[in-house]
Amino acid sequence: MDDLVAAVERSTDPETREAFDRRVRAQAERIRDDIRSGRLDTDEFAIGMELEAYAVDAADRLAPIPDSVFERGGCGKELGVHNLEVNSAATVFDAAGVAEQADRIESSVDAAAAALGDEGLAPALDAMWTIPPAGGTDDYLGSVETRDGVVVAQNMRHHPRYVALDNEILERSGGEITLDVPGASLAYRTILVESLATSIQPHLQIPSVEDFPDYFNAALRTLGPVLSLTSNSPFLPADCYDDDADIVDATPHELRIPVFEESINAGAPRGEGKVRFPDDLSHATDVVDRVVADETYAPVLADDEGGENYRATIREYDHKRGVHWRWVRGVVGGQPVGSATRGASLRIEYRPLPTQPTVRDTVSVQMLVVGLLRGLVAADHPLTDLPWTDARDCFYDAVDRGPDADLAWITADGERTADPEAVYDELFRFARRGLRDAGLDDEIIDAYLSPVERRRDGTVPSAWKKARVREALTDGATLPEAIDRMQRAYLDRAGGETVVADW
Repeated sequence: MDDLVAAVERSTDPETREAFDRRVRAQAERIRDDIRSGRLDTDEFAIGMELEAYAVDAADRLAPIPDSVFERGGCGKELGVHNLEVNSAATVFDAAGVAEQADRIESSVDAAAAALGDEGLAPALDAMWTIPPAGGTDDYLGSVETRDGVVVAQNMRHHPRYVALDNEILERSGGEITLDVPGASLAYRTILVESLATSIQPHLQIPSVEDFPDYFNAALRTLGPVLSLTSNSPFLPADCYDDDADIVDATPHELRIPVFEESINAGAPRGEGKVRFPDDLSHATDVVDRVVADETYAPVLADDEGGENYRATIREYDHKRGVHWRWVRGVVGGQPVGSATRGASLRIEYRPLPTQPTVRDTVSVQMLVVGLLRGLVAADHPLTDLPWTDARDCFYDAVDRGPDADLAWITADGERTADPEAVYDELFRFARRGLRDAGLDDEIIDAYLSPVERRRDGTVPSAWKKARVREALTDGATLPEAIDRMQRAYLDRAGGETVVADW
């Protein structure tokens, strides 16, 4: 029996699950005490970013990433052998910290690009790969082997965590992961279909945990409008489709949301299952309660239960939080950023946004999100009066229709509106408020927000992609040919200095 199979078998052992859940409950009780006592309060707001991408070769085809790239490029591994992630370390949310954050994102992407370039590869700042390897999408996603009863996907990172998750979800799904979206019905013996999609995830550290529910609940009500400005994944790989032009209109603008939900949720209705739009919070401790109550997937026991770093003392809880898949979630335990040198923090992880085409676009979206959340709460904006169901429905409408979504909003005057102009006016007004409160000058704020604010006319990445496919179809291309042409045109521009609004 090889080490990978042994690790997966340990994860599926009922005794491991029992011990894991016992540790999670004990760690959660300590976290609740730390929240109530103020130990997770911090001196300042802080911001950070996770950015996912995939690698392509000289022919723009999806390509596996050698381990040497991760060793030299400062990036992390993800589910697929073609996936990578770069993180910008957290900075204080003030003028200097924002500038440092932008520099860190750019330098991290540059370092990854240089390491990939040494291998004849390039990073694709994109939300879904559509040009498959030479063998095709079905072969790439469907190549699995069984080792002593453990299913191992060939193109998945052979890390015990990923393989254990794969096997657990596969079992819960009846032995097959299915994806049914306009124009395509796929089925595989692995969750690797999830590796089609990549995202950016802004983080916001909240100084007072007592106020955390205000920020969290406001975040939920911003998801639809923000996603309507950022959607970037309307198509699966070109070889998944027959030649049917109607798919261009039918396919969601943000296909990566159903890809993730369907690959994990085992047939649960939209909005239900393990991956979903989360409920409102009443208390900061609800963050902890929800992780404890969530179903345990692929448990792993830490070798020890101690360490100087706070997160080193809550390893089982942290592992379970990592598979508590909600489109916004609370993250406990990061070291505070700013004047505090010890302790821990509580932050919002804003998860539904697709990877953006350029670093400038990425920073712009990050500033919109963190500025907006800070500005809404500082102004005591009544947005949280919007019913939760309306916020959820707005989010899923933005998934489907991108910039044409039916938006749902409560204005600063307490009036309900679905007018996009009114919604976007407030979106950027309160993002500016939050950035000003952080100490940024108006001229700097305008420069940061401009790339995404200029998308108010509908020039979002997904709309650009659909328009290019329609043009190719008009020129006589088949749908798969049109998607291929669009993707190559996208990759020629992505990663450059020109923001998508100028494409």
